[in-house]
Amino acid sequence: MASAAPSAPPTPSSLKRIVAASLIGTTIEWYDFFLYGSAAALVFNKLFFPDSDPLVGTLLSFLTYAVGFAARPLGALVFGHYGDRIGRKKLLVLSLLMMGGATFAIGLLPTHASVGTAAPVLLTTLRLIQGFALGGEWGGAVLLVSEHGDARRRGFWASWPQTGAPAGQLLATGVLSALTALLSDDAFTSWGWRIPFLLSGVLVIVGLWIRLSVDESPVFKEALARAEARKADRTAVAEKMPLVSVLRHHWKDVLIAMGARMAENISYYVITAFILVYATTSAGVSKQTALNAVLIASAVHFAVIPAWGSLSDRIGRRPVYLLGAVGVGLWMFPFFSLIDTGGFGNLILAVTVGLVLHGAMYAPQAAFFSEMFATRMRYSGASIGAQFASVAAGAPAPLIATALLSEYDSSTPIALYVIAAAALTVLAVGVAKETRHRDLSDVEPSVHEQPATAPADARTV
Repeated sequence: MASAAPSAPPTPSSLKRIVAASLIGTTIEWYDFFLYGSAAALVFNKLFFPDSDPLVGTLLSFLTYAVGFAARPLGALVFGHYGDRIGRKKLLVLSLLMMGGATFAIGLLPTHASVGTAAPVLLTTLRLIQGFALGGEWGGAVLLVSEHGDARRRGFWASWPQTGAPAGQLLATGVLSALTALLSDDAFTSWGWRIPFLLSGVLVIVGLWIRLSVDESPVFKEALARAEARKADRTAVAEKMPLVSVLRHHWKDVLIAMGARMAENISYYVITAFILVYATTSAGVSKQTALNAVLIASAVHFAVIPAWGSLSDRIGRRPVYLLGAVGVGLWMFPFFSLIDTGGFGNLILAVTVGLVLHGAMYAPQAAFFSEMFATRMRYSGASIGAQFASVAAGAPAPLIATALLSEYDSSTPIALYVIAAAALTVLAVGVAKETRHRDLSDVEPSVHEQPATAPADARTV
């Protein structure tokens, strides 16, 4: 591996602005995404699939929820390609506009009672746009911070965009919780559910104002300049598409990233989305109580993610990630047992511990995945590994959990499902190499210009 001096760390004020730009964007995008998930569990089954029985309606509602995941790999491919070619910032602005616009439009949708089958078709279309946008958002947001940040604290700084997930969950659940507390069930089902979707328009304006104020990452600009210099050299090997380079040189890293996402993704959606179904139908907990428990746990989740990220800077990405995967697997049976008691305190404990353990996987994930790939294919590699896994993990998780509950009327199969995902993640992370000492600016010689006999280290920078 060619050695290179680490990039000079940015000033504290500029780094905080970059972190804020990434965080506000991921918060808004996850707010939009999770808002849909919560609405799918609470009202969409009645508004868009009214001819089905309640549990089947919920399954159909979660199916449109899963459609958004199906679009995420396509978003990862498109945004990753152009993000590696023209930069992270421009693509992040586009993803924010697409997500915000689709979410705002959902708030204006006619229901099944007004337009019949056109309503779920329109809903599904907008969900596809949401998924496409989110597929491109995550990679760019974490790379913008990872490539700007101080290498010694990369795990800590890169974990802040990850807090956008619990922050978005917190915001979405908080708005829904407030509305369900202030409005009657009839009022919320009739028109109240539209308010949080329409609020997305205001949030997008704020997010764009902050995101447009930051500069492209210096690591990417340096790599782009070197690529342009190589183009001017007629003897240089032509640069391949980022996707082709990723699949040629980093296919093992893509598989590792996908495996690492299994427990993280599945456990998260079981803990935060499926719980709204399980707690209300099997444990007899009210909708408001379940939302409040997720609200409190999401606040704790937000607080612990930077702490886990900081710990990964000291002891490594792999040990922290493995702790989270093993912990989530072991927690599943106590998780459902606590919910079954119907007590609010036990419900909070179940969700909070689950999300704290999830945070041990989610926090180091941003730096871990960023450090796996070379600069000129990093957006594509990180996005493909993360988003392709979401199709097999997060997308069907609420569907599978709901179907298992319907078939067996027991939480045991659902717990075993999450435990199996945890075992797969332990295997994937266990075979991965530790990455915390890698220098993201060490991009020469270019990975995709290496001959087939290049040393292994040179191909994995």
